[in-house]
Amino acid sequence: MAINLQKGQRESISAPQFTVGLGWDTNSSSTGSSFDLDTSIFVLGENKRLLSDAHFVFYNNLKTPDGAVEHTGDNLTGDGDGDDEQIKVDLSKIAATAAEICIVVTIHDAENRRQNFGQIRNSYIRIFDGTKTEILKYELEEDFSIETAVEFGRIYKRNNEWKFEAVGAGMKDGLEFFLNKYN
Repeated sequence: MAINLQKGQRESISAPQFTVGLGWDTNSSSTGSSFDLDTSIFVLGENKRLLSDAHFVFYNNLKTPDGAVEHTGDNLTGDGDGDDEQIKVDLSKIAATAAEICIVVTIHDAENRRQNFGQIRNSYIRIFDGTKTEILKYELEEDFSIETAVEFGRIYKRNNEWKFEAVGAGMKDGLEFFLNKYN
């Protein structure tokens, strides 16, 4: 049975291979433009910096050089049930210098489209193993009425054990903010 996390809660991940699923729905009272939410992954070292440019995984760079983190592709609309985007993680392949995997979702062209996370509902991040058994789930319950980016969660290594932290931190910035933060 999956563990439902609260913001700030941490939980160990015992599966060496798993998938991170992210999902969301748009409110019916949208801005007229379709919503394109983008998941980005930053594989960081102990210094909280990207291991290399190739360790920034997103719709134009779907896999880390070691194959440990793979984005399965960009969903341009968020339509349908279930996960909108997924990231496959294989901790047995990850670089020894990796200490954290930060998972961020941004709204593409949010400023021009006048969109924010307040117009998004049913947002979640979940982790499930190879048998599709859900290990944990974090549902974003805050109303981010001006935020255009959310750090959903992070997977980090502490004492050679990998854990997940439900972050749920929204900000009124785009992907460039995170690139500057982690570069």
